[in-house]
Amino acid sequence: MNDTSPRALFNGAISCSFPSRLQDVSSIRDVPDNQEIYADPSRDESIIVEILEHEGSVADAQSAVWFLQDLSHEQDAGQSLVLEDVKELTLADTPLLGSQYVVNAAVGRMAVSKGRQGAEAQNLLRVYLANIRLPNVNTDILVTVNEPLLISEESESAKVVGAGVAVSAEAAGVMPASEIFHLVLATFKINDWGLFGN
Repeated sequence: MNDTSPRALFNGAISCSFPSRLQDVSSIRDVPDNQEIYADPSRDESIIVEILEHEGSVADAQSAVWFLQDLSHEQDAGQSLVLEDVKELTLADTPLLGSQYVVNAAVGRMAVSKGRQGAEAQNLLRVYLANIRLPNVNTDILVTVNEPLLISEESESAKVVGAGVAVSAEAAGVMPASEIFHLVLATFKINDWGLFGN
């Protein structure tokens, strides 16, 4: 369950590695063109790589927190977001990107409902978010890893994962979400800058 493999994202323009148990969601449902989503339905874990227009008004040092707060707002998480960690990553964390790019990370917990389910079906997630800033091509890339901590009995996820406290990665014998997050960033590489339209 811990075997990892390189993945070609956005038709190979970006590549990174993560566990093979995370499968391409686009084979099940439509995914926006600016996103790549991989998930392990048995654990309700997911990885999202998203390409956005550069938020030039947001300071580099605050960017990961800003995007995490924006995600919380988009997901109707209300005031549930609790920041756990914020840091600027170094070349050691993202060796294939180059030292000229700023990469920030933020980790937080938030209560989120699946799809169109209401607040009564909110699950508690830990969200690992990294913002790769590419102002030269007017782009912000977000790398997000979602890890469920508590599954609501009302959530559609409960049918597959089960309700209550999520089984830890260690107990399940799989790579923890925190390690997946670090692996994705450590192997993250831009192969074709034409992806960004410049």
